[in-house]
Amino acid sequence: MGKGGRKKGPKKDANRTPKVRDVFVGQPFEGLTAEPELIALREFVPSATAKLSLKDGGDVTLGTVLPMAAAAFVRSDGERYLGLQVQTRSSDISRDLGRSLRWLLEAKPGDVLAVPDTTMPPQADEHARLQDLLVADAELDVTLHTDFAWWLPEDADATGDVAVSLERANAAIMPTERLGAGAYWVLAGEKAHLRWIRPEQENLLLQALARLSAAGELGLGEGTRYAGSFRAHGLLVPVWDLDPEAHAREWAEAKDQLGTRLEAALKSLDSEPLNAAERRARDGLIGRQLTLR
Repeated sequence: MGKGGRKKGPKKDANRTPKVRDVFVGQPFEGLTAEPELIALREFVPSATAKLSLKDGGDVTLGTVLPMAAAAFVRSDGERYLGLQVQTRSSDISRDLGRSLRWLLEAKPGDVLAVPDTTMPPQADEHARLQDLLVADAELDVTLHTDFAWWLPEDADATGDVAVSLERANAAIMPTERLGAGAYWVLAGEKAHLRWIRPEQENLLLQALARLSAAGELGLGEGTRYAGSFRAHGLLVPVWDLDPEAHAREWAEAKDQLGTRLEAALKSLDSEPLNAAERRARDGLIGRQLTLR
């Protein structure tokens, strides 16, 4: 083959647009105090609302699911809603939500944003993430609902597609109660669970859980067991199986006691590395993980 035949490759073109690499953000809510709650409302909680405090003043209402799974909408009474549980997403959920939030601030009553903007290159919209728009250290005051009536102003009736969406959403709700920051009890059919989104770095949390497991202190009492954990948006979500016959509030004290033991185990890691039994327990916990994306 001659030299000319071997010279194959892209031709130089000064006008070619550089390719934008779409980098996956594994911990999209990092840096926000409300990170565990945001993850819970996006992944586990069926119907809930909370006010988001904006850096520029004012607030909007965050909702788990909006009518027809919209990204954002403005109710006829002017109440602004940002949806967490949407079907379309990019590699950075925080940017998707930030762009929807900025749309919401300019929207008028009755306006609906069906899907978030996931196509604009990040460098063309540098300050659109939630971390750029929200008060970083603000807590979320979560209100749980037994249905999705909050989609509508008081005394308003749903019609058309909204009525159909409302009926379907209400039918899918599982009884859920909040037991503390990032901790939710849920009755899923014939089973009850505690799902607890923890803010600690995964490796440290696993070591602390392993220490409790090796000591026989990882449960919540008789009839409970540690079921495993989810990885959700960069944080670990330990899950316990509970007695479905017991009411959610009956687990509040046991959950707080477990939290105290867990905090003590985390502090002990500074001076006491895991022993052989605890390392085996950690390996067992790692084998019971599931990643959510």
